[in-house]
Amino acid sequence: MKLYQFAISHFSEKVRWALDYKNLNYQPVFLLPGTHSKQIRRMAPGSSVPVLDHDGEIVQGSAEILDYLERHFPEKSLSGDDANSKADALAWQQRLDDEAGPAIRTWAYHYLLQRPKQVAPMLTAQTPVYNRYLLRLGFSRVDEVMRDWMKINQKTADKAQQTLDSLLEELDAAYQTSGYLVGGGFTLADLTAASLLAPLFMPEKYPVPWPDTRRLPAPMKDWIAQKQPKLARVAEIYRLHR
Repeated sequence: MKLYQFAISHFSEKVRWALDYKNLNYQPVFLLPGTHSKQIRRMAPGSSVPVLDHDGEIVQGSAEILDYLERHFPEKSLSGDDANSKADALAWQQRLDDEAGPAIRTWAYHYLLQRPKQVAPMLTAQTPVYNRYLLRLGFSRVDEVMRDWMKINQKTADKAQQTLDSLLEELDAAYQTSGYLVGGGFTLADLTAASLLAPLFMPEKYPVPWPDTRRLPAPMKDWIAQKQPKLARVAEIYRLHR
């Protein structure tokens, strides 16, 4: 079993966590964003990661991979205790994938791309060290391509922050009931929330060198500090179950 991924990708973190949670052995294949496309397209329809290769069966996308793992490796299930719980967990995953994932990516990159020395080690994490220097040399082009491809600018970053404000309020309220999003236990809903929101609380187990928060751009640093109380339960879930 091989997992093709970016170290920095929070969608890849979803799958890494699920594989580890189920105690499945796999070979991580860390790719450099941008140069990965040709390799991935030889295996899958698009160029996105994560991609799982299980004995030649290719599964692309974090939700699709988690579904595959649940069907083929049902031990330590992440789907909940019954059909209703499974439906609720899947609904949370879908919403967080559609809203939280893109919003964090847009918002974080808008500010981090302004700090090449901070973001280059994150983009190249777990790949050969020379990639860091090559990326720094061509960073102006990297910045241009990423902003154009993901439509990143101040307007979209502000909109993404509003989306995250709303989601964090809703998640905080949902966690007040039992400490978990679905029923009374850990499911793929919690795994998705904690994985996708991880860049906001920067856990140690995430395989990238997080930047010194004191040196982040002021709007990013201030907003992250402000939101830590709303992230407390999600961060705790990461510590407890990752």
